[in-house]
Amino acid sequence: MDEFLKNQIFATHAVAAVGSVTLSTVLTYPLDTIKTIIQVGSNPLGSSKQLTTTQALQRIQSFSGNSGLYSGFGWLAFGRLFGTGARFGIYEIVTAFYKDGREDDYIHVSEAFLAGLMAGAAESLICSPFELVKLRAQVTSAVRLPRPSSLVGQESALGLSMSRFLHGYTLDQKALNYSVGLLSTLTTKHPNIKGALQEYPWMMTGSGRPPAVSNVRRPSDIVSLEGWHAFWRGLRSGIARDSIFSGIFFSTWQFLHQSMLIWKSIDTNPPHRSIDEVGPLSPFSVSLAAGFSGAVAAAASHGFDTAKSRSLCTVLPKTDIFRRTKENNLMARDERALPEKN
Repeated sequence: MDEFLKNQIFATHAVAAVGSVTLSTVLTYPLDTIKTIIQVGSNPLGSSKQLTTTQALQRIQSFSGNSGLYSGFGWLAFGRLFGTGARFGIYEIVTAFYKDGREDDYIHVSEAFLAGLMAGAAESLICSPFELVKLRAQVTSAVRLPRPSSLVGQESALGLSMSRFLHGYTLDQKALNYSVGLLSTLTTKHPNIKGALQEYPWMMTGSGRPPAVSNVRRPSDIVSLEGWHAFWRGLRSGIARDSIFSGIFFSTWQFLHQSMLIWKSIDTNPPHRSIDEVGPLSPFSVSLAAGFSGAVAAAASHGFDTAKSRSLCTVLPKTDIFRRTKENNLMARDERALPEKN
């Protein structure tokens, strides 16, 4: 172990891994942003129809400029450092278990697939919180944000019990008045319809709809309104996506790598006793095989990726908001019912 650290192999591999992950993220992140905007659909974006690739790019550039293509980049890069490390680390550990006791380092394609499934599941668990914040930042880059308005008087209008769940919101007074107008036509009227509506969590926006993703994009807002479990929302589709991707990627890569080694050793005289004796392959062929493996894996897991993206783009309240709101309302009614002391 001391000799291993003395040769600086570990440090060299660590620096190379960090550099390669960061570089690949920088090069592919604009494409990931456009893909996300297309995947989430028209509802979170306030659009009337599904966007094409050109329309998504134009929408991002018009609302956020070219810098909008890199919205949330830091979160994804930071998460990938841990996620990619876990993926390859667990894969190497599992394959080392398979190779234990064998004369060579030969790994069957099925073994590479199973090791990839386990590695992908671990990666999904680690990257899910970073992916949530990253995705909402990407969606926000394609949404026209309202001008910041003064919140003086709005907190009292919504009530203190609701104002603390979502900071920096903008009350849609027009939508609230429209809802009050619809309910005012009922024969049995509430003495204070407007005040009663504002006691419900989703009426904090004035429209009765969940807050927009652009209003719940910071980690503090997500924890306050949706709870810590929101960081692992869509975990099943995420595990399915990453497991399928890693399993197909590693198995396809193993098949192509072994095929290239066998092809290289055909004309060797005398023939090699094992694949380990074949010399290294050219970097171009190895990169080409890895790229093809990644493309096949991405195509196979794309459906689960869309499901994961849409689940992360849904704002859901934590259940105790309703419970605490009801308790606050009952306490307020009891206080109003108590006779005033002289």
